[in-house]
Amino acid sequence: MRILESTRLDYKDVLFQPKRSKLESRRDVEVLRTFTFHNSQRTFKCLPIMASNMDGVGTFAMAKVLQDHKMMTVLRKHYTLDDWTKALGEGINLKYLSVCTGTAAIWDKDAEDYALTKEVLRRWPDIKFITIDVANAYHQNYADFVSKVRDDFPDKVIIAGNVITGEMCEELIIKGADIVKCGIGPGSVCITRTMTGVGVPQFSGVVECADAAHGVGGHIIADGGCTEPGDVSKAFGAGADFVMLGGMLAAHEESELELTEDGKFEFYGMASDTAMGKYGSRKDGYRGAEGKRVLLNNRGPVEPTVIEIIGGVRSTCTYIGAKRIKDMPKCATFVKVNNRVNQVYSKQEA
Repeated sequence: MRILESTRLDYKDVLFQPKRSKLESRRDVEVLRTFTFHNSQRTFKCLPIMASNMDGVGTFAMAKVLQDHKMMTVLRKHYTLDDWTKALGEGINLKYLSVCTGTAAIWDKDAEDYALTKEVLRRWPDIKFITIDVANAYHQNYADFVSKVRDDFPDKVIIAGNVITGEMCEELIIKGADIVKCGIGPGSVCITRTMTGVGVPQFSGVVECADAAHGVGGHIIADGGCTEPGDVSKAFGAGADFVMLGGMLAAHEESELELTEDGKFEFYGMASDTAMGKYGSRKDGYRGAEGKRVLLNNRGPVEPTVIEIIGGVRSTCTYIGAKRIKDMPKCATFVKVNNRVNQVYSKQEA
């Protein structure tokens, strides 16, 4: 047993320190970024904020809004081929989509999730991104599966995860991933940390993972833990290449979910009892929910939320002198804080 003595930090534990800037306006900030990916050798330009592959978030309806801002959507795993056919006839831009698979094919060569992914990519070869999504990517057979997918699709951009330590980022990139999804337990409907006692505070985890991934030519996604636009900026400042959002995009009209009887949207983690009841639980019998279910008020269309998030990132850049999102880490100086905001009127907000 060993204990790492230095305190790890979350987004709430830090603030950017402002500095002189030549930027005159938020409009001077370049929010699009061009990437060249290490293993696929593909080049891609986007605004590097993406929707998570969660029910109610990673939807075709969400993708249709985000693509107008050149933002990606990682689609939820459980769409059928009929769903894909219908949606792609309604103006969805394949460029900003990622198909998503689990790893059931490790144990079952006829598993539906990876078979569906392969069929989707056969029918719509212009989709360039594959996300291999599991809660725990530390299993060695997961890394081997990433290598298999790379062999099957040498020209696709592979997103792998989740992990939250540098050495596993390096491992997955060496095995064939272009982008590693980083975050264990920070999500708004994730209870991994309370169920298992496992995790690393997200800000410090992103700093470590970014440093490791960039050292071997890879990229990372900061996945989870953002509750407000400033957190998205902090993730970029910590070195994240992309930021993935779940809860911040949940409960909007683009969720493709029915409202409950009291006019609320259901939102749940994909390892929750709700999700397992809907899609099936583990076949080994060792069931333990690591997600929870919440009911959220209808937040209306997602477009105003997206505008607010992008506006917050642009404003951060003007405070720290970053001309581009890509420049945020080298322009960032963070201060550790023990009191981030004045709460005197928090209960009187209109």
